[in-house]
Amino acid sequence: MQVDLIIQAKWFIPIVPRGQVLEDQAIIIKNKKIHDLCSIHDSESLFQAKQVIKLPDHAVIPGLVNAHGHSPMALLRGVADDIPLKEWLEEKIWPLEERLVERAFVYEGASLAIAEMITSGTTCFADMYFFPDEVAKAALNARIRVQLASPVLDFPTCWAQDADEYILKATQLHDHYRDNELVTTAFGPHSPYTVSDKPLCKVATLAEELDVPIHMHVHETFEEVEEALKTEGRRPLGRLKDLGLISPRLNCVHATQLLAEEIKILSHHGANVIHCPESNMKLASGFCPIPALIEQSVNVGLGTDGGASNNDLDMFSELRSAALLAKAASENASNIPAHQALEMATINGAKALGLDNIIGSLEIGKRADITAIALDSLNSIPVNNPVSTLVYAVNASQVSHVWCAGQSLLTEGKLVTLDETKIKRSALDWGQKVAEN
Repeated sequence: MQVDLIIQAKWFIPIVPRGQVLEDQAIIIKNKKIHDLCSIHDSESLFQAKQVIKLPDHAVIPGLVNAHGHSPMALLRGVADDIPLKEWLEEKIWPLEERLVERAFVYEGASLAIAEMITSGTTCFADMYFFPDEVAKAALNARIRVQLASPVLDFPTCWAQDADEYILKATQLHDHYRDNELVTTAFGPHSPYTVSDKPLCKVATLAEELDVPIHMHVHETFEEVEEALKTEGRRPLGRLKDLGLISPRLNCVHATQLLAEEIKILSHHGANVIHCPESNMKLASGFCPIPALIEQSVNVGLGTDGGASNNDLDMFSELRSAALLAKAASENASNIPAHQALEMATINGAKALGLDNIIGSLEIGKRADITAIALDSLNSIPVNNPVSTLVYAVNASQVSHVWCAGQSLLTEGKLVTLDETKIKRSALDWGQKVAEN
C-alpha cells in the first residue's frame, strides 16, 4: 500500500491504552491520519512510503496539548516578575497591554509563542487573547492546531466595547472557522469577577447551541474567592452553578481554591480543570488539588499560561512540575505517577478542548499529531523506563521532530513552517517597544 510517511522508532507511547509502551515499532501515516501501528518489519514489507523517518534512539508520543495560554504575551516575558497576581495584572500587565496591544503585537507575539511551542513538542494549544483572528492567522501560517477562546469581558478593550460585542465577535469567529481543519473556537469569559450574570448566561446558551467549550479563569486565588464572598455572599463556583455554566463544556483554569464539595460538583457535572502549575507557583496563587480531582474522576488537562507569568511555554517542564508539585503538596510520592502526568499533557487536554476524538493519542484513525524526542542525551540515559524518562529527565531541547496532521513542523530540531530568524528579529524589536513603555 502506498502511504505518505512511515516513522520507525525505538519506543512508541500511544497513551491509549493506558500504560502501553511499544518497542521497535512503526507508525503509518496516510491522508493526514494514523493508518496503522505495526512492527518495523511489517512497515517495510506491507507499505511503500513517500518518506521513511528512522529514529532508533527516540520515543514517539502524541503531540502535546497546551490547554491554556495567552500566546501574544510571550512579548511581555519578564516585564513584571516577582509580584503578587493582583498587582501583576492591574498595575503592570493591563496598563502595558493598553499601550501596546494591536494587531501586529498579537500576530507577532503569537508567532513567537508558536515557534517556542513547536520546538518543545506542542501540536495543539488553547489561546485566550485579544484579536484572536490574528492568533488564528499565526497558527495557520505555522500549520499548528489551535482553539481560540475568544475573550468576553464587561469592560472595553482594544478588541470590543462591551460584553455583547465580545460575544458577537466570538460567534462570528466560530462561523468563519467552523469548517477549518486546524482552528476551533470556544467562548473565553475571562473570570467570574470580570463578567456579569447576563453575558455569562448568554455564553452558556450559545456554547450549547454552537457545541463549543467555555474557557474561564476560575478560583485562581484566595483573594478572588474572598472578594466574591464579601460582595455576593457566595463563592464563584456557586455562582457559576446557579447560572448553569458548570457542564462538560466548562474548562476551569487554575482552580487553586477548591472545597471538597466543589470538587464533587465539578465531577457530577463533568467539568474540566486546566492546571497551570508553574504560573500558579510563580504568582503564589495556590495549589490546584490534582489528586483529589482525579480521585473524583474530574478530567485535568495542563497549560503553561502566558509567557508573562510562567515565563516559558515548555510543556515538558509543565508536566514535570505537575507531577512533582502534586507529590510535595500531598506528601504522597505515589500521586500523579509519570504516565498520568503524560496523559494530562495529551489526551486529557484534548478531551477538555473537545478534540479527543481526533487527537491526544496515537490511535488508528486519529490525526497524525506526533512528537518525537531523542533519548540519547547524557541526562536521559540509560532509558530504564521511557515514560519516566520523558516526565522526569527530558529537556525540551531533545524534541527532534513534530508533525501536525501529518505535516512536518520540526525536523532534526529545525522549524520547517516558520522563519526562526524573522521571528527572533521581530521579538527583539517588540522588546525595545516594551522597554520604552
